[in-house]
Amino acid sequence: MGYNSMMKTSIALSFILLLSSCASLISSVTSDMADNLTQAILNQNDLETVRDGAPAYLLMIDSMIEGDRENPRLLLSGAKLYGAYTTLFVDDTERANRLSKTSLEYAQAALCLELESVCAALDAKQVEFEVTLSELSKSDVTVLYGFASAWAGWIQRNTSDWNALANLPKLTAMFERSVKLDGSHDSGGAHLYLAVLASQLPPSLGGKPEQGRAHFEQAHEYASGHNLMVDVFMAQYYARTIFDKDLHDQLLRSVLADTAEYPGFTLINAFARQRATQLLAESDEYF
Repeated sequence: MGYNSMMKTSIALSFILLLSSCASLISSVTSDMADNLTQAILNQNDLETVRDGAPAYLLMIDSMIEGDRENPRLLLSGAKLYGAYTTLFVDDTERANRLSKTSLEYAQAALCLELESVCAALDAKQVEFEVTLSELSKSDVTVLYGFASAWAGWIQRNTSDWNALANLPKLTAMFERSVKLDGSHDSGGAHLYLAVLASQLPPSLGGKPEQGRAHFEQAHEYASGHNLMVDVFMAQYYARTIFDKDLHDQLLRSVLADTAEYPGFTLINAFARQRATQLLAESDEYF
C-alpha cells in the first residue's frame, strides 16, 4: 500500500472513529436530557403544573427515542415518565391503557437490548423464568427493575384481564430478585412493590400482610422516610387489611405533617398528601 493510500485509509478511519465518538456523545447528551427532564418533573411540587405540561414532555421524549431506539437508558427514562404520568394523572380507562402500554413497550425494548435471556424467558414457565433471573448480577438491577415497574403499571391497568393477572408470579419474582441483588435500588422501590403485592389480601385469602409490613419498613428505611407514598400505601393496604385504625390514622397524619419536599420525591409526595387527606376522611366510615 502506497503512502497516499495509507494516509487516505488513516484519515478515513479517523473520520469514522470521530463520527462514532460524536454519535456516542449525542446519545449521552440525549439520555442526560431525558434523565434531567424526568427529575425536573419528579421535583415539581405543583401537581396541576405537571398535569398540564407533562403531555408536551411525553412528546419530547417520544422524539428522542424515535432518533435513538437502541438506547436502553433513554428507553427506561421514557418508560418511567409515561408510567408516572399515567399513575398520577390519567383516570380515563382507555387512555390509561394506551399510555401504560407505551411505558411497557419502552421498558421491554430496553430489557430485550440489555437482558436478552430475560426477554426471551418472559413466555417461559415460572420455574424456567426464575432460573433465568437467578443468573443475573447486581449490574442488571436497573433494567430488571425498570421493566418490572412498567409491567406492574400495565397489569394494574388491566386487572380485568386474566392473562395479565397470570403474570403476577413472574412480576413478583422480578421484584424479589431485584431486592436480593440490590434492595437499595430506587430508594427501596422493589420493596414497596412487594409490600403492596403481599398486603392487598388478608391471610384468609392468601395474603401475607406481615411480610408486606416488613417490606414497607425496608422501603421506608431505604428512602430515609422521604417517600411519603410508603406510609400512604402502608395505611391503605396493610393497616386496612389488618383493620388497625390507630396505625392507619397515625401513618396518614404523619404524611400530612411532613414538609414533603425532598429531591426525587416532591411530586409523588404532593400526590401522597392529597391521597392521605382522602383516606383519612374515609377512616371513620371504613373502620
